[in-house]
Amino acid sequence: MQSEYQHLIDLSDYPVSWWTKLIDLGVEIKNDPPKYAHQCDGKIMATLFYEPSTRTQMSFQTAMLRLGGRIIGFDNPANSSVAKGETIKDTTKIVSSYADILVMRHPVAGAAKAASISADCPVINAGDGGHLHPTQTLTDLLTLKIEKNTLCGLTIGLCGDLINGRTVHSLCKALSMFEGNRFIFISTPELRMPAYIKDIITANGSTFEEVDALDEVIGSLDVLYMTRIQQERFASVEEYLAQKNTYVLDRKKMLLAKKDMIVLHPLPRVDEIKVEVDDDSRAMYFTQAKYGVYARMALILTILGEQGGSETLKGKVYSGVRCDNPKCITNHEEYLPKSFRFSGDETLLECEYCDERKLI
Repeated sequence: MQSEYQHLIDLSDYPVSWWTKLIDLGVEIKNDPPKYAHQCDGKIMATLFYEPSTRTQMSFQTAMLRLGGRIIGFDNPANSSVAKGETIKDTTKIVSSYADILVMRHPVAGAAKAASISADCPVINAGDGGHLHPTQTLTDLLTLKIEKNTLCGLTIGLCGDLINGRTVHSLCKALSMFEGNRFIFISTPELRMPAYIKDIITANGSTFEEVDALDEVIGSLDVLYMTRIQQERFASVEEYLAQKNTYVLDRKKMLLAKKDMIVLHPLPRVDEIKVEVDDDSRAMYFTQAKYGVYARMALILTILGEQGGSETLKGKVYSGVRCDNPKCITNHEEYLPKSFRFSGDETLLECEYCDERKLI
């Protein structure tokens, strides 16, 4: 299915050269914001946020306003026709006819991909469940470029909820494309990084290891990426409480770290980073959030400047085959084509919406 527009659903849809060009533009915008103040005069951005957000939503809105554009949309589906049972297809079709670019945050994996099928303007994925968060990844890459002056040869520790953390999934996929990066996954067995992410890292030539204790590895890290244990992703309160407070970064642990290590966090935090860490010069999470505006300004300009589209769905629909992931959008909106691609061999299919694998 051919789209008339360039979308950003997954950074992997674009070559690394595209990412680095966009990051370089983000650096230029940071250094000279007034130069870009009227680049989107007359343009309208629609933000469709089906779940709560502070930084992502506001940074997108701020980015468009700083570029001279305007914004429409909703931040609570209860205040829209979604509450009446309207499908993503119908919501997207209508709202995209009002806007030049559409930004979607949704709790179900693959929702942004589904929106791009029917949209009449470019779609940007602002997070789809525990699946992907490409614009946070662009923010993270821009932060690393500015603060570490490189995207290569880094040892990156990722700590906390790695199974549900869409930010760490996207970041690992991206950083594994740059030479010499090494990953250390710090989590409980129940919150381990998904197998498909580890397979991608290995296929891209990077290495990883999995450990249980943060204090045992923090001294070897160039970057520590902390994540929140996400209560909303657990089936019960009991399951969440069993994992809560497992990993907490405090001043004592920071004493074990390198003097030039930086701490990142996609925010919001709950209790995984003590407030006492905020005054440490290596704590970059608030600066990281600020850089998110520059990254999204660069993204909006890049997407609006792209000419021509590409295949929205590149896989194949197999008769009677459904995705096994209950959190996949294809199991919520039945009209969607169940598209799969081969993953490594002829007996393993991968859902094109949520990346869940299935034996045939």
